[in-house]
Amino acid sequence: MTRSETAENLALMRVIDEQFLDTPWYGSRQMMRHLRWLGYAVNRKRVRRLMGRMGLQAVYQKPKTTVPHPEHKIWPYLLQDMVIRRACGFR
Repeated sequence: MTRSETAENLALMRVIDEQFLDTPWYGSRQMMRHLRWLGYAVNRKRVRRLMGRMGLQAVYQKPKTTVPHPEHKIWPYLLQDMVIRRACGFR
């Protein structure tokens, strides 16, 4: 059973949708600041819930942490041909 939104939430969703068309990189934090600047008393959890209900997600470039820099040296794996027969004797 889905709960219908209140008239106040529907008005907020309309404002969020209009702003999101202009600034699709706004996440819930920036959208909350924008709504507060317009005079709405909202918190981040409410904005996040409404944006999720509308299917809105901020558009931004994700970090590319697994792509190596082309100028970085690739070191050889020195243990490649070595056979390991037992664990080290350190205790």
